[in-house]
Amino acid sequence: MKLDNTNARSTPQVRGFTLLELLVVMVIIGLLAAFVAPRYFAQVGKSQTKAAKAQITALEQALDQFRLDVGRYPSNEEGLQALNAAPANVSGWGGPYLKKAAPSDPWGHPFIYVQPGTHGEMDLSSYGKDGREGGTGDNADITNW
Repeated sequence: MKLDNTNARSTPQVRGFTLLELLVVMVIIGLLAAFVAPRYFAQVGKSQTKAAKAQITALEQALDQFRLDVGRYPSNEEGLQALNAAPANVSGWGGPYLKKAAPSDPWGHPFIYVQPGTHGEMDLSSYGKDGREGGTGDNADITNW
């Protein structure tokens, strides 16, 4: 008896995805992105606010060290630059008090330094994401008082 092997070598069928299956997957991915993205971006805003608070604390400590050495806080004219370069006609300056130049806030705006301050001997603040006084959420002011 002789066996017939003609049907034993059949090629496997190649089957792709249908358009409907691809659309269903795209909708599911879109729904997941719509749910996760707002939570992710809210966390980014919170981390920028925390970074601004940490920068204000570090600047405040450097300003306090300047005050201990010089006997006063830098004037408004001297500003935060006095933490890196000795102002003219100042004795006792023991800086630099920062490793680098005074940083901008996490949104790229300069910190606002006022001496004498209205809330203390000196006020240090950031106007937040919008760069304008006041606001809520990411746009809220971050201060040292």
